[in-house]
Amino acid sequence: MKAMILAAGLGTRLKPFTDHNPKALAEVNGKSLLEHNIRYLQRFGIYDVIINVHHFADKVQDALFEHDGFGSEISISDERDEVLETGGGLKKAASFFAGEEAFILMNVDVLSNLDLAKMIHSHSLDNAIATLAVMRRESSRMLLFDNDMILSGWINKKTNEERMSRRIVPLHEFAFSGIQILSQAVLNDIPFEGKFSLIDLYLYLAKSNILRGYDHTGNIFIDVGKPESIEKAEYLFQ
Repeated sequence: MKAMILAAGLGTRLKPFTDHNPKALAEVNGKSLLEHNIRYLQRFGIYDVIINVHHFADKVQDALFEHDGFGSEISISDERDEVLETGGGLKKAASFFAGEEAFILMNVDVLSNLDLAKMIHSHSLDNAIATLAVMRRESSRMLLFDNDMILSGWINKKTNEERMSRRIVPLHEFAFSGIQILSQAVLNDIPFEGKFSLIDLYLYLAKSNILRGYDHTGNIFIDVGKPESIEKAEYLFQ
């Protein structure tokens, strides 16, 4: 199985570090987020990884070269000309996954002890084209699922913006963990071009396909998006 690590973002929440560095190289206990997640994938037998780059792209590539990919076979999806956001980044790298039934996609700035093998097994038994890792935790933006954990919508709790793919009740709120397993079918039906988010794509696909939430509430998880979260991550992932 192959994987993609999304590492092209500007990392504005991690300023001032990201004024001179990519967020992928922010360190937790002496290891960059990039290394943490490459080695996380290795624990589940995944050594073939593509990484998209934009912000301080050369520094990401230099780190990978210096450390020989941290033991994995690394490909680069170059977005130096324009950062394409999460959905656009996936579409640009789609050819990397040719022939794969399913693959992993994850954000570089999330750390978790989620048992990826169990999630992969769950996806293999399901008829969903995507399996999204989600948790019951506080977040301003929530994915909405029906009783069968089928994606039905999204809500921004700060602005009250709501986007629905399916009008089903009751619906349950879960925070997205930035880790997902996607089937090849996702890549076959992307109507967007240029810059767009994965959430845009998922809400579009959910109108006529099954995208399933995988509840891993209780696992250790942190979005290392702010300077203060580095200290917390170092405590959680010693």
